[in-house]
Amino acid sequence: MKRYAIGDLQGCHEEFIALLEALDFDPRRDQLWLAGDLVNRGPGSLACLREVMALGEAARVVLGNHDLHLLAVARGGAATKRKDTIDDILEAEDRETLLDWLQARPLLVRDGNTLMTHAGLPPQWGLDQAESLAGEVEWMLTGERAGDFLTRMYGNRPRRFKPHQEGVDRLRAIVNTLTRMRFIDAEGRLDFDAKEGLDSAPDGFAPWFQYPRQDDPWLLFGHWAALNGEAIGSRVRAEALDTGCVWGGSLTALDLDSGERISVPSRQFA
Repeated sequence: MKRYAIGDLQGCHEEFIALLEALDFDPRRDQLWLAGDLVNRGPGSLACLREVMALGEAARVVLGNHDLHLLAVARGGAATKRKDTIDDILEAEDRETLLDWLQARPLLVRDGNTLMTHAGLPPQWGLDQAESLAGEVEWMLTGERAGDFLTRMYGNRPRRFKPHQEGVDRLRAIVNTLTRMRFIDAEGRLDFDAKEGLDSAPDGFAPWFQYPRQDDPWLLFGHWAALNGEAIGSRVRAEALDTGCVWGGSLTALDLDSGERISVPSRQFA
C-alpha cells in the first residue's frame, strides 16, 4: 500500500485526476490523505467532491475553511461570496448526499505520531488534546444543533483558544485554529489579516511552525498557498502541502513513506 498526502484541491478537478494518474493510484490498494479545501475558487468543485467521496475508505479527508463555508451557506444560512464557485454543488441533484458526506468529515486525522489538519497545530496543543478538541466540533457538526452552529461558526473572536471557554466561543476558537491559522503570537493568539508569505508577519507574530514544541510529531497541513510547499524556518516536523494549484502553481502529493513529492502543473491559467 502507498500513502499520499495532498494539499488543497479547491475545485482543481483536472489536475487532481492528472495527479492520481501520475501516482498510479489504486483505491483498492492505496490511501490518500487530503488536507481539506476540496472545493471553491476552482472550476470543478462539484466534480472534486464527487471524486473524493467515490474513493470511499481510500480517502482520509479533513475539513478546511472553504469546505466549512460551503456547509455554512448550504445549511447555516450564510451568504455566498463574489469569488465562490460552489453554485454547482448547491444546485446538484445529489447535493444532500454530498453535503451529508462532507459534514461527517473530521477536522483532524491522526496515525500514531503523524497528524494532519487543514491549517496546522499550535505549539500549545498536544496531540491527544488536539484530537479531543477536534472531536468536540465533529460531535456538534453531526448532531441535531449542527445548523445553529454553522450559522454562528465564523468570526474572529476569540482570537485564541482558552481551556475555560464554553459554547460557541469555544467551538469557534477550535475551528479557527485548525482551519484558518497562519501567524500566531507566543500565547497562540491568531492573526486573521496576513495571508501572504513569511515576510508579511505582523509585529509580535510568527508562523505557527516556527515555535518549538515539547513533543516531536509529524504535522501535515495545507491552507497556506503562499508558502509554495515550504515551511521555511520550521522548528517542528511540518510538511506544507498546498502548492497553489488554484492560483496557477501546482498540485502536489507527498509520499508518506518515502518523503518524495510528486506534482502536476496547474491548468487554471492555461
